[in-house]
Amino acid sequence: MHTSDDFKLFAKQASSTQQRMRYLALYHVKRGESRSQTAINLGVARGSVNTWVSNYLKYGLEGLQDKPRPGRTRQLCEAQQKQLKQFIQDNAVKPAGGRLIAEDVRRYIRDTLHVEYELRNVYRIMHSLGFSWITSRSKHPKQSQEAQDAFKKLPAGNDPSHPGPPPP
Repeated sequence: MHTSDDFKLFAKQASSTQQRMRYLALYHVKRGESRSQTAINLGVARGSVNTWVSNYLKYGLEGLQDKPRPGRTRQLCEAQQKQLKQFIQDNAVKPAGGRLIAEDVRRYIRDTLHVEYELRNVYRIMHSLGFSWITSRSKHPKQSQEAQDAFKKLPAGNDPSHPGPPPP
């Protein structure tokens, strides 16, 4: 049987928040707290604490492990995800001006990786790869910072702090 200190150590080493909560629940219970008090301390339902303790008593530490989550498997393998990430990094700013948009990414996935995605899922994939679909305003390739600064120094015709030429 494990001690409360063991569960404290397991909680520090846990890979997921859910697993950490399970270990902390066992830590509190092993220290003599009631399951109700443990639930209050952790901010979870008492039924969850009961389930975690029961799973531990029945299956040991294996009963506290994360279970595989149901759902569809990814359509892009790790290599394809790396390839897509490289494409986005290489094409984020187009040489002719403008930005890469999600439709460009969707088209690349379809034409190069041979997988069809809805546009809304392209945003999700980009997010999972560490990209944001929110970008800064694009810059024209012939844009000149000096010309912009010179333009800002010109008095505006309707600016009261810069009166125009005196009337004739």
